[in-house]
Amino acid sequence: MNDTTTLPPLPDRLSIDPRSPYHNADVFQRDVGIMLNGKERTNVDEYCISEGWIKVSGGKALDRKGNPMQIKLKGTVEAFYK
Repeated sequence: MNDTTTLPPLPDRLSIDPRSPYHNADVFQRDVGIMLNGKERTNVDEYCISEGWIKVSGGKALDRKGNPMQIKLKGTVEAFYK
């Protein structure tokens, strides 16, 4: 019984970091799936559909503030609810 009428629409840009201005807690009430170039990605930290990129953590490396380093991957981005 999927009731998609009560789900908020997926934004063009979304981040999992609560400090980001693109973080939307209402969207994360359900699982969000991301596809990049037709492959589902499970390690996405941020995405932008209109600009066509996702950001993923780059291994164990940290930036000067202690956050994981981000790698930007470009392509066709699709977001959906699981």
